[in-house]
Amino acid sequence: MSGAPSYRERLALEGAVLAGSGAIGSAALLAFVDGADDGPWNTIGQLAVVAALGAWLGPRLVKKWTAAAEPAEGLELSGDPTPLWQLPAITAGLTLAVAVPTGMWDAGLRVTGGCLLVGLTQAGVMAPLVAREERRSGRRFVRLPGSRIGRGTRLGWLAPATPG
Repeated sequence: MSGAPSYRERLALEGAVLAGSGAIGSAALLAFVDGADDGPWNTIGQLAVVAALGAWLGPRLVKKWTAAAEPAEGLELSGDPTPLWQLPAITAGLTLAVAVPTGMWDAGLRVTGGCLLVGLTQAGVMAPLVAREERRSGRRFVRLPGSRIGRGTRLGWLAPATPG
């Protein structure tokens, strides 16, 4: 049970992978796809909105989810972290789903840039806030089954192991 990855660890790792996927996708689009750099002000504006939403929403979600965490001792902790290979696939799939039907590769760039920003929010904003709450409360947070993108994250907490 205590071997389950902590929520903080998963946020940092999944966020880094998502940010990396977004960065690589953005670089590839800009380097190899005509039209990816069309509408630069539109792209900048939309990504600024994503960044602002992440800065505003990320801390609020951490506070909400850690406050609602329940004791997890004895619970099934298979809160199934997102398999890391899925994050680049999601980034690529969303990018293609937006850009291919419309031929608007600048929209694809907004998707990859958005993935970069969401990943940075997870790894650089949310994970440190979870770490701070872990230090403050003396608890280790873990993701519980039932966490979904549309429904939010369910967290449990484990008390620190007591020495011998």
